[in-house]
Amino acid sequence: MSQAIDSPESVGMSSRRLERIQPAMQAYVDRGVYAGVSTLIARRGTIVHAELTFGNAMIMLGSARDDEYGRLVKPPTDPGDSNTQSPYIVVQDADRHYARAVAAGATIVMDLKDEDYGGRGYSCRDPEGHLWNFGTYDPWAPAKPS
Repeated sequence: MSQAIDSPESVGMSSRRLERIQPAMQAYVDRGVYAGVSTLIARRGTIVHAELTFGNAMIMLGSARDDEYGRLVKPPTDPGDSNTQSPYIVVQDADRHYARAVAAGATIVMDLKDEDYGGRGYSCRDPEGHLWNFGTYDPWAPAKPS
């Protein structure tokens, strides 16, 4: 008994968006950009979900899709170039992290600098155009003695 294969659109996903995520995620995996990556391969070998781990933290990413949740957000490369998220990831060494991001081909949009509120950081875009911020500012870190 063979199963029918539906188009991504028939199950609420976008062929165009699915085509973009697999090569982007595979490039990150191949270059070792992430300290740990678990992926779910679906839809004929296309990556549609990733879990990025760094130390004891994890970020889950998913393909843009045309369903109830997907209609609430969209990648910034869609018409209008809107950005629906902008995470700030605390890192121990912003200079080292920046150098690694540049070497991996990240699109830097705000160069590495010392911030007036404390810490040191930079901003970059991922292959789908999402904005990411990395820096040493940690509002939960214990205060350093004067």
